[in-house]
Amino acid sequence: MDMATIILTLLSGGVIGFVLGLVGGGGSILAVPLLVYAVGMKSPHMAIGTAAVAVALNALVGLVGHARAGNVRWQCALSFALAGSAGAALGAEAGKAFDGQRLLGLFGALMVVVALLMLRKRRSAENPAVRMTRDNARPMLARILPTGLGTGLLAGFFGIGGGFLIVPGLVFATAMPLSLAIGSSLVAVSAFGLTTAGSYALSGLVDWVVVGWLVAGGVAGSVLGRAAGTLLAGHKRVLEVGFAILVAGVGLWVIAGSLGWQGV
Repeated sequence: MDMATIILTLLSGGVIGFVLGLVGGGGSILAVPLLVYAVGMKSPHMAIGTAAVAVALNALVGLVGHARAGNVRWQCALSFALAGSAGAALGAEAGKAFDGQRLLGLFGALMVVVALLMLRKRRSAENPAVRMTRDNARPMLARILPTGLGTGLLAGFFGIGGGFLIVPGLVFATAMPLSLAIGSSLVAVSAFGLTTAGSYALSGLVDWVVVGWLVAGGVAGSVLGRAAGTLLAGHKRVLEVGFAILVAGVGLWVIAGSLGWQGV
């Protein structure tokens, strides 16, 4: 890697980490476009595999803090993660077999859908004391397992963490508050990312040098993002809407690029 590529990779990681620290999720969906269009990775599949490793490592770092704060419901999170990991493995195999440019186009379409979902106001859950017990395990798992499987399929196919889908999925399946869903989601994000990364790594589709620089930039960016998030805590909804607009714009740009439009 030359110095210009290293700097671009660090900056890309910084952007991803900053967004994660600022708005609490969604930053990983920028990883693949940044690797393709900023860092200059020629292979969309290599970008997806590399991004998956970085997403998993960032999620593991974030999980430590949430676990210490007691924001993880482990039984619910692990059940979701196990079902989703099976889906992620299947999704990753399907993604590798898909044409790279068409995969980018679908990824852009997913970004637009995600942006629209972000614009919806989140509703508070009803049960802050939620726990999986012997009495409620069957009905809870009936919602957790299929939701986790479907989320994992998308995460594996596109090489993303899927937190923007996992969080509402956990709220739907367990009625846990948003704060617990965010913390618990990192268990699944880590599992999905590691599953996808393992699949791509076995096919030689991970650039480990880029991973190192991406994570280094992400650590620095997340520190700045958390600091900015604290200062702008009263404007969090404005930040989320602004980020949703950014994601939609990048998604449309990715779609245009995948179609080979001039000037993109």
